[in-house]
Amino acid sequence: MSATDDIDDSAAPLIEHLAELRTRLIRSVLAFIVGMIICFSFGSAILDFLLVPIEKTMRNLGNPNPVMQYTAPQEYFFTLIRISMVGGLAISFPVIATQLWRFVAPGLYKNEKNAFLPFIIASPALFLLGAAFAHYVVVPLAMQFFLGFSDAASYLAALVVDGDGRTSGIDIVFNGKVNESLDITLKMIVAFGLCFQLPVLLTLMGKAGLVSTQGLRNVRKYAVVGILLLAALVTPPDVVTQLILFVVVYGLYEVSIFLVSRVEAKREKQLRADGYYDDDVEDPLMAEFDEPEDDEGDLK
Repeated sequence: MSATDDIDDSAAPLIEHLAELRTRLIRSVLAFIVGMIICFSFGSAILDFLLVPIEKTMRNLGNPNPVMQYTAPQEYFFTLIRISMVGGLAISFPVIATQLWRFVAPGLYKNEKNAFLPFIIASPALFLLGAAFAHYVVVPLAMQFFLGFSDAASYLAALVVDGDGRTSGIDIVFNGKVNESLDITLKMIVAFGLCFQLPVLLTLMGKAGLVSTQGLRNVRKYAVVGILLLAALVTPPDVVTQLILFVVVYGLYEVSIFLVSRVEAKREKQLRADGYYDDDVEDPLMAEFDEPEDDEGDLK
C-alpha cells in the first residue's frame, strides 16, 4: 500500500465526520428557525407576559392604565424579532442538545456517557429555574425600585408650593419605551439563568479534576466577594434585591461544593473497588521504623 492510499484512508473518516457535523448543524438551524417562527406568531402575547412586572408596578404606583410606547416605525417589529430569537433558542434547545449529543456520544465511553447525560438534562432545567426566579422575583423588585424612585422625586417636587397655593415644578412621568423596558427584563433573565448554571459548571470541573472540595472551601471568601460584585453589577442599587441575589448565588456555590464532594467520594470508592486504594496494606517504609521499637523490647 502506497503513502497516497494511507492518506486517502485517513482522510475518509474525517470527511464522514464533517458530513455528519453538517447534517447536525442543518437540523439545529432548521429547529431554531421553526422556533423563531412559532415565537413570532405569538410575539405580542409573549411581550405582554414579559412586561407583566412593569405593568403591575405601574398600577401599584397609581397608574390605572399603564401605556408603553415606541418612537420609531421599526421598533416594535425588531422588538418582536428579539423575542423570537430568544424564544426560538429556548424552544429549539432540546433539538440542538440532542443533535450535539448524537454527534459526540459515539466517541465517548459508557461511563463518560453516564457522566455527561445528567448535566445535559440539568443545564436547561436550572436555566429555566433561574429565568423564572428573575421574572417573578428580581424584575418586579427592580421595577419597584426604579419607578418608585422617580415617583418619589415627582412627589417631592409637588410638595413645593408658591405664595398663592399653586404647586410649582415639573411632574416627572414615566413614558416607557417597549424595547428599553424589554431589554432590562431579558438581561436579568439571561443573567440569572447563567448564574444558576454554577452547580453544573463546578460539578463538571470536579469530574474533570480541575477543582476539588477543599479548593472550593479555601476560596470561599473570594467567592463571597465575587458574588457581592456580581450582585452590585447585575441588580439595581437596591439592598434588598442585591441581598436576594447574593443569598441565591451563594447557596448555589455551597450546593456545588456538596456535589463536588459527592463526585470525589464516588471516584474514591471506584478506585478502591479497582484496587488502587488499599488501607490494609502496610507501608514498607513505615514498617522499618516500627521494627527497632520491637527489637528494643525484646532486648529488655
